[in-house]
Amino acid sequence: MKLLVTGGAGFIGSAVVRRAVAQGIEVVNLDALTYSANLANVASVADSPLYAFEHVNICDAQAVREVFARHRPDAVMHLAAESHNDRAIEDPLSFVQTNVIGTGVLLEAAREHWRALPKAGQAAFRFHHVSTDEVFGALGEDGAFSETTPYDPNSPYSASKASADHLVRAWSRTFGLPVVITNCSNNYGPYQFPEKLIPTVISRALEGKTIPVYGKGLQVRDWLHVDDHAEALLLVLEKGRLGETYAIGGDATKPNIELVNILCAHLDALAPANGPHADKIAFVTDRPGHDFRYAIDASKLRNELGWRPRIALGDGLEDTVRWYVENRDWWQAIRDRGFESERQGLVKA
Repeated sequence: MKLLVTGGAGFIGSAVVRRAVAQGIEVVNLDALTYSANLANVASVADSPLYAFEHVNICDAQAVREVFARHRPDAVMHLAAESHNDRAIEDPLSFVQTNVIGTGVLLEAAREHWRALPKAGQAAFRFHHVSTDEVFGALGEDGAFSETTPYDPNSPYSASKASADHLVRAWSRTFGLPVVITNCSNNYGPYQFPEKLIPTVISRALEGKTIPVYGKGLQVRDWLHVDDHAEALLLVLEKGRLGETYAIGGDATKPNIELVNILCAHLDALAPANGPHADKIAFVTDRPGHDFRYAIDASKLRNELGWRPRIALGDGLEDTVRWYVENRDWWQAIRDRGFESERQGLVKA
């Protein structure tokens, strides 16, 4: 199989690329190389005969069509997206451009390619759209999101991803494009750009800076290791039922402040400082529209395809801290490009 992965130099996309190549899948990585992309994330497979890279923005319709014509993929996994909520508050239209318009452009290119395939190729082709649980809004004290939860996005980011989900379903129902959709919980692990919570905590702690926690840190998230997610995505691509949606979760919910304290404890053991790292925690103004709780019911994926997360949260967090401690050059290079990990996303009067 030849798989076209959009956003394959990003955090989740690169985990998919590395795993797919390891499984013997031929991969074409299409990425615009925006601020959070990093070809170092796929350096381990860059010389493989199974890997090819295309420096293309998904909003560029002609360039995207040319990639399809040049490589003739058997499947598409669409991960390219603007994904950071704080940036969406400061520049919402860039999220609309990439996540909505870009998805529409990609769907049209995929439809044109699919229609030109021979019958056997059409039957085997599929378009896998990777989305987020944030499209469902926020949960109260109990309950969990599932594939039937109504959409209720609360931020420009989640609204743009919800729009993309609806476009994918529309292209399936109107044009017959064979699609699957997945909605995942919060990912963590190696190679995550240091503006998300976990790498922010680790990198700032290693630099001796304060560790910002929004509000009182009581927001609850379900944490999914990126390697578990990549495994699930490739499984859904291969065996998921066409036209279906699958929720992917880590079955590991924690309030943010508890998670931060766990990270600080691992940092105390792996990178001791002058005093506990938790002493550097600083509570800051909460993000506007910050959803209170997310949780995923992944029973459909478990029952239909036999998937469940393999990496326990405690083990995954320790391994993640160790990776950032041992790979300081990776995230220091991002600092050297001008990213300082300072607060973003406050609404300006």
